[in-house]
Amino acid sequence: MRPSRPLALSTALVALAALGGCGGVQGTPGGSGVRDPYFPKAGNAGYDVGHYALDLAYDPGPHRLTGTATLTARATQDLSAFDLDLKGLTVTRVTVGGRAARFHRAGQELTVRPPEELAEGTAFRVAVRYSGAPETITDPDGSEEGWLPTADGALALGEPTGSMAWFPGNHHPSDKASYDLSITVPEGLAAVSNGEPAGRTTAKGRTTYRWRTAEPMASYLATVAIGKWQLRSTTTEDGLPVHTAVDPDQAAASAAVLRRIPEVLDWARDLFGPYPFSSAGAIVDRPEDAGYALETQNRPVFPGAPDLLVLVHELAHQWYGDSVTPKTWRDMWLNEGFATYAEWLWQEQHGGDSAQETFDALYEGRYFAGTAENEAVWAFPPADPPDAAHLSDTPVYQRGAMVLHKLRQRIGDTAFRSLLRDWAADHRHGNASTADFTAYAERRAPGEDLSSLWADWLYGDGRPDRP
Repeated sequence: MRPSRPLALSTALVALAALGGCGGVQGTPGGSGVRDPYFPKAGNAGYDVGHYALDLAYDPGPHRLTGTATLTARATQDLSAFDLDLKGLTVTRVTVGGRAARFHRAGQELTVRPPEELAEGTAFRVAVRYSGAPETITDPDGSEEGWLPTADGALALGEPTGSMAWFPGNHHPSDKASYDLSITVPEGLAAVSNGEPAGRTTAKGRTTYRWRTAEPMASYLATVAIGKWQLRSTTTEDGLPVHTAVDPDQAAASAAVLRRIPEVLDWARDLFGPYPFSSAGAIVDRPEDAGYALETQNRPVFPGAPDLLVLVHELAHQWYGDSVTPKTWRDMWLNEGFATYAEWLWQEQHGGDSAQETFDALYEGRYFAGTAENEAVWAFPPADPPDAAHLSDTPVYQRGAMVLHKLRQRIGDTAFRSLLRDWAADHRHGNASTADFTAYAERRAPGEDLSSLWADWLYGDGRPDRP
């Protein structure tokens, strides 16, 4: 599926007005899932979402979420019906083009039958009204995502499939879209999301916060953080807005590292090219509220005050993972290998171990201080995890970074630095696969035969022989 772009509102409205003239279209249902190798039911075929408008309200006491999700999309085939991903929650009404549509539920699939079949290329708008207690989802690897209740609110995390616990959509990284989100919470709480703040209003004891994400975003990178935050908005020297939200319990411990966000961004821009989004920042919650950091777009989430290398890792993801997003979950190493190698480069350029020293420590089994993780590096090839439970295992991160270091050795520092920048620029706000990357690297290294590098380090089993 091609990278999504926000549909111009005027174009969408013209197409919506024409829906009544689609009679005679002999459509077929869109697919329930895009056959991802690890999550075959994730996403849906037959349409491409350009924009999500999410109008939500959450009450932490009864743990109740109400919402209307309005998706502006384009049919990529003649459609008699299409699916949305939504886990749990009760759907009370669905409209397509402002007209009531039939729907039914089966597992995570919300199947919608529009009142008129949709011709290929037609822009359409589907609105879903829903409510209930949003679920916390346990991943195949045992971690938790979806809607996570916290002591003072909630935290929504989506990787890889958790976003379907709080809004209906095409929940696969191959379909990216822009977002407008408003969420109403009890007065005294704040709600933080991706993108830029677009205003807030308070009435009758409740406050509505609005956020806008103009650049395309995969749904797994969407977040909402509700709680008693310390909110701060600043700008970098070149004018980039930086929005941070910190739990008061973490404020003192986080202050020093969060002040370094502009420094890390400047360093990353020098290596990776222009920052791909219109704002940056961070959300720091309590450690017990989230068990891991996540590169939610514009605004990574951290479970407690991050150390500097974790901050470097999650900010590097804004280029590699958030802007250049994997086509399938098998391509996860393109996220984590790049972000891990960014840590190596930071250390190398700031008085720590060189990337070669880090590589050697991993190869020789010294990196993880005598633990079993040293052998886990070789458990499987980074480009081919055995199943969904291993998508975030050590080989995807560390051996993924080792692939990049071997490539750097092969083509040289100058060509490698150009490749890092150009890969991010040429795939900006799009999707890419492992095959896309290997082909790209080969084009950038004429005369070099990289086939053995891919065979041994990217796809090979066990520890490769050291040349």
